[in-house]
Amino acid sequence: MSRRYFGTDGVRGCVGEAPITPDFCLRLGYAAGKTLIADDHLRPGERPAVIIGKDTRISGYMLESALEAGFSAAGVDVYLAGPLPTPAIAYLTRALRLQVGVVISASHNPFQDNGIKFFSAAGTKLPDFVELEIEARLDEPMGCEPSSRLGKAQRIDDARGRYVEFCKNTFPNELDLRGMKIALDCAHGAAYMVAPKVFHELGAELVLVGAEPNGTNINDKVGATSPQSIRDAVLKSGADLGIALDGDGDRIVMVDAKGEIYDGDKLLYVIARAAKAEGGANGVVGTLMSNLGFEHAVARLGLPFARAKVGDRYVLELMHEKGWKLGGENSGHIICLDRHTTGDGIIAGLQVLAALRKQNTTLDAMCADLVFYPQKLVNVPIKPGFAWSGNAAISEAVEGATRELADKGRVLLRPSGTEPLLRVMVEGSDAVMVDRIAHGLAEVVRAAAV
Repeated sequence: MSRRYFGTDGVRGCVGEAPITPDFCLRLGYAAGKTLIADDHLRPGERPAVIIGKDTRISGYMLESALEAGFSAAGVDVYLAGPLPTPAIAYLTRALRLQVGVVISASHNPFQDNGIKFFSAAGTKLPDFVELEIEARLDEPMGCEPSSRLGKAQRIDDARGRYVEFCKNTFPNELDLRGMKIALDCAHGAAYMVAPKVFHELGAELVLVGAEPNGTNINDKVGATSPQSIRDAVLKSGADLGIALDGDGDRIVMVDAKGEIYDGDKLLYVIARAAKAEGGANGVVGTLMSNLGFEHAVARLGLPFARAKVGDRYVLELMHEKGWKLGGENSGHIICLDRHTTGDGIIAGLQVLAALRKQNTTLDAMCADLVFYPQKLVNVPIKPGFAWSGNAAISEAVEGATRELADKGRVLLRPSGTEPLLRVMVEGSDAVMVDRIAHGLAEVVRAAAV
């Protein structure tokens, strides 16, 4: 069955346009609640319950109320956590032994977008079949439980404190961040109250950026998707390094004292290198977009490497399949399964800092063996439904490019999940060759797509 509403990371769109409307979220809460009641394993007399968190978008108030009403009508109790990072809701769902966690966020998107994503009782993204069950129930008429069985709602006053302590406990007890000056960019998003507490309470001196949300400035020229902001803050303040999170706190980008930007591939390599030295790594999962130089560097560590489809849920699925503890995307989603059940920007940052502290070194030194291959990405507009993968001219061009690159590069064609675009990515050891091949392939796609 094909999905109508759920994408790779929940339901997402522009607020006020289907499906991100109050009436849809009301029905979504009801459908999700009914699915939970049908599939849960409650003890006799136990009531189903969910936790709802959100980022700092102004639309979060409206969508939170709609979801709360839907769950209540289905007979599900609701715990409201307020603004908290996505991974915090994953943690609290497990810690409070709840049936599901709900996050209202569009992650790194601008403020006019929003979305709804769910976590299971185990703190992981819901399986596809559960999301499909919820979608099926959306077609059924919405009802309402008798008054005696309606769900209740209450706020969790200590939600932030619980998560702060959880994050701090992933940092080695024998270490601290005293003497370290860190520029911290919270993207005016969900982490603006908890991330500063975590790093400050571990001893760091902080220079805060993007920590004054107003409902409409989330991700606006700040955060992990705009790393120039944290780079400027580091260079201006003389900080030892910078950490930038995205709007919902599950991505991270870092900057060293010289202003060099470290993406997800580089940070995952630092964590993997440190874990390998301590005997705690057995493999690394990346994605189709992970740099070939990253793959080769992981191999030099003596660790196996595997690529998942783009999307942190697919990275996590492959990690479970392989039984590996480390995985991530170059966009900054990093999953440390020995620390958390999902990607977490704060926790990933702490693991990088722990590696630097233990070895008394720098990001630059830790990444000295990591040489990225030049990479060129060209977005080619295509008509919806264009069968590019079965096109003879495109296939022939890809085969020719692959032969030319030989074992020193690769070609990847990938349709966008949100726009009518085909992304043409070429990677190799020779930047001039990579640029030429990428633009050549793009021209073939344009001609075939007419």
